[in-house]
Amino acid sequence: MLIQRAVLLDGTPADIRVGARIVDVADRLVPRPGEDVYDAAGGTVLPGLHDHHLHIRAAAAAMTSVHVGPEVVRNLDDLRRLLTGAPVGADGWIRAVGYHDAGAGELDRGVLDAAGPPVPVRVQHRSGVLWAVNSAGLQRLGLPGHPDGRLRSADISWSAALPRTEPDLAQFSNRLSGYGVTGLTDATPDLGAADAAVMAEARRRGDLRQGVHLLAPGKRILHDDGLDLDELTRWVGDRHAENVPVALHCVTAAQLIVALAALRSAGRHPADRIEHAATVPDDAVAELAAAGVTVVTQPNFVAERGDQYLVDVPAAQHHELWRVATLTRAGVPVALSTDAPFGDADPWAAMRAAVHRRTPGGAVLGPRERISAQAALTMFLGTAQAPLSPRRVCPDAPGDLCVLSEPPATVLGELDAGLVAATVLAGELVFDRG
Repeated sequence: MLIQRAVLLDGTPADIRVGARIVDVADRLVPRPGEDVYDAAGGTVLPGLHDHHLHIRAAAAAMTSVHVGPEVVRNLDDLRRLLTGAPVGADGWIRAVGYHDAGAGELDRGVLDAAGPPVPVRVQHRSGVLWAVNSAGLQRLGLPGHPDGRLRSADISWSAALPRTEPDLAQFSNRLSGYGVTGLTDATPDLGAADAAVMAEARRRGDLRQGVHLLAPGKRILHDDGLDLDELTRWVGDRHAENVPVALHCVTAAQLIVALAALRSAGRHPADRIEHAATVPDDAVAELAAAGVTVVTQPNFVAERGDQYLVDVPAAQHHELWRVATLTRAGVPVALSTDAPFGDADPWAAMRAAVHRRTPGGAVLGPRERISAQAALTMFLGTAQAPLSPRRVCPDAPGDLCVLSEPPATVLGELDAGLVAATVLAGELVFDRG
């Protein structure tokens, strides 16, 4: 296809001929007989965005789950109302997501038995690491005697007993196409060959349009109550011996410190990553830079959860949360992502959060961590294998493009998904706002 009257991010006018790869970029190109032509009408054309950390099937499932976050659950009555009115899925479960203890306190089987209907119910904490399951659900899982129904997400001893129903990947993929997203890195731990086959089949059918890279088998979630430096060092060394980079999930300062110590002892792989780095103490910045590890972080959580951080996190540590500018100034490679479904899947909202650092209530959290709009956008332009190498609109680059309705100055000034006019994947128009 031929895209005419486009403007590149640096302000250069361009026509772009694109197939599986970009064929030509010039000031003016003449349509070939029968060639599809898209008029960009002076709008900006970028490489398609790449979300460097999300969970594809969980995000697709969340679109049909009950949302019980603190914005809608302020007490037990709110939770009871939402669960009682929730539809039971085809698998026989009520699935709820986004819960925070600020709503109705800590959930366990007893609370859910009192608050929900007498069918299997599971509620995911918004951190993603924990599910609360009621007694009917524990019975279904073969765990009737479980003491509290609080189950870790990464524990396959129970999750393997869940019904294997596939969520609607097409609906989620279409949503991402509307954001201009053409590539995804799935950070779900413990994905194997069967999961890769599911993704490949979804792509073959056209249900999942974006290119997909899986972090597993090198992805590992760390927990404060199970930090074992020697064991983690051995695990990292084993992965490196197989030429597999590691991606260590670090939310707390303790997790980050142990992860860096393990990387220091086990040695480096050039593609090693720290996922989230939600809390980076001042005295860890230099060590993080020295490790040469890429940080993939989500400042969108400042915009989504910042008001709760102001309550839960001591004021002296507010500047340590979801750091971006400090890390880049120190020479730490940083890429951005959304962590959908635990964060909003809109990458443009994540960019705005990196620029403005405003909480839902309007406070600025970590003003020294703000970065420029162009820097935030660039952090979504890398590839799965090279998150820090932004792609360009040039001949022989992949034919994955995001077309926006406005010129570069407006795009950078607004960073709004509503400006996405069209998305092109391998030369095919997969989204057109019309």
